[in-house]
Amino acid sequence: MLSPERTDYPAIGDYGVIGDGRTLALIARDGSIDWLCLPNFDSPSVFAALVDRRKGGRFWLGMADPEARIERRYLPGTAVLETTFRGRDGVLRLTDLMPVDREPSIPGMQPLRQIIRIVEAVEGEPEVAAVFAPRPNYARNGVRFRRRGRLGSCCETGIGALWLSSDLPVEPADDGDWLTARTRLPAGSRRHFSLVFSDRMPAILDAPTDALGRKLDVTCHWWRGWSGGCRYEGPYADAVLRSVITLKLLTHAPTGAVIAAGTTSLPEIVGGTANWDYRYCWLRDASLTMQAFFDLGYRAEAEHFINWLLIATKLTSPRLLPVYTLYGHSSCAEHDLDLLEGYRGSKPVRIGNAAGDQFQLGVYGMVVEAAYDFLARGGELDSLTRRDLARFGDVVCDEWQEPDNGIWEVRGRRRHYTHSKVMCFAALDCLITLHDRNLLKVDRARFTAVRDDIRKAIESRGYSVRMNAYRGVFDDDVLDASLLMMPRVGYIAADAKRMVATHARLRAELGRDALLRRQGHGFDDSLRQEGAFGICSFWEIDYLVQKGALDEAVDRFEGLLAYANDLGLYAEELDQRSHGALGNFPQAFTHIGLINTALLIEGARSERENSAA
Repeated sequence: MLSPERTDYPAIGDYGVIGDGRTLALIARDGSIDWLCLPNFDSPSVFAALVDRRKGGRFWLGMADPEARIERRYLPGTAVLETTFRGRDGVLRLTDLMPVDREPSIPGMQPLRQIIRIVEAVEGEPEVAAVFAPRPNYARNGVRFRRRGRLGSCCETGIGALWLSSDLPVEPADDGDWLTARTRLPAGSRRHFSLVFSDRMPAILDAPTDALGRKLDVTCHWWRGWSGGCRYEGPYADAVLRSVITLKLLTHAPTGAVIAAGTTSLPEIVGGTANWDYRYCWLRDASLTMQAFFDLGYRAEAEHFINWLLIATKLTSPRLLPVYTLYGHSSCAEHDLDLLEGYRGSKPVRIGNAAGDQFQLGVYGMVVEAAYDFLARGGELDSLTRRDLARFGDVVCDEWQEPDNGIWEVRGRRRHYTHSKVMCFAALDCLITLHDRNLLKVDRARFTAVRDDIRKAIESRGYSVRMNAYRGVFDDDVLDASLLMMPRVGYIAADAKRMVATHARLRAELGRDALLRRQGHGFDDSLRQEGAFGICSFWEIDYLVQKGALDEAVDRFEGLLAYANDLGLYAEELDQRSHGALGNFPQAFTHIGLINTALLIEGARSERENSAA
């Protein structure tokens, strides 16, 4: 087991995640950190065994007994991960965290980025082992360790230095490009590892002593204080709380941006090429993200996010791009990393995302909806931002009849996606309402005329008499689960005849148990074998609630909760056959869907109880 290389790929759902609001790490069930980018979410990796088990690099810490039974959990209300190994010689507990740096009770300067790993012998005399094998810059840079006395060992990454210190003896392996440790711990003893990233000298380091235990206490205290602000008290409190903590882990603290996921190139189809870099910010998630934060009581996070959104879009206004970086830049140039083999051979491994160069009409609706919701909740926007919103409406009026790449970012020729037209309708409808409330000024006559033209086009070209359902693409009888959003944005009532028939068709052709795939045959044939899309499965439940089928919605929701991993985490997609996770992990969109659906169910339950009283 003491090797810098993994022998197999864990299931995607076997990972847990820790983070500090700047970056995150994925930790396998056996205690191996298989993914870490430094210093930020979208920086180059230093551990990437997630996408190449031989060359990617990892930091494994756990029990030497390969037959040990493993249990894990998050400490309640926190993002601190606890893994317990039960083996022949005893019980070992591993605690992993990234310290928060917003706690004034920690005196002095703190490391730029830090991971703390604490092992404790709970029973017996378990043997603990460690492998530290960084492979910086997506395994493109070599490493050479230098001993620095009591400060431990360090190596360069190309953009900074990694420092590993421990109160266990850590020795270099024979070939010198990885470090190892192995020893037995008597019951009641505890040992510490501190991994620090520094981008400049002198580095700020911690000694591996009980001071690290103090950071554990402070971090738990901070997370419990933050998670204690969650105001959902319904029957799904555990799932909702884990989802909002995960959403917080995917939020870039300095800017308020929310990334889609913390990973790149985890496949939607194992062995396929649908492997994308999700360490960026998608505008399509905007209104749903803000709604989740606001409705759970996290107004500061919601306002921070909307501020990032409106500042980022100013850089390209009046045009909106689908994807922006953490700091609001529009360049996410995509290229392949040929060196890495990909998760279970799923090549290519990509960094960057070419979706940033696509044309997506739907983002105008999502951004305007987010701004509308923000204003409706008492938020304030300056005059320049209000003018920008009106200009978004002008773009919609000018370009709604153009084909685009759609919400699912289909590569290749552009098409007239029905969801895109619905979101154009929603953008103009929101702007007209804001105008009528004297919150901004638009050309009301023009916006109204174009909005009505969009509706006529959707009803004539976006509806199929043969299918008895709305089409995913104008004049093409293909299905798209995103059309379940039509009632939510105010286009059509959930119990309208055409909407009921559309849902029935989607359920019949795309549904299985609690899950729903996002598209039917002919929509994007390259994704014919993909799993069920997490957010679409939650959208279907939302639709059932809106239609008044609350009991059916609850049954479907509780079935969907069973697809989370043992830590309550979701990927982008769910395998309908194995119930396993597919795609990048953990996925903000899926957790946002869970939160908003739980809130919608709770609201409908309260309304029904009040009506019966």
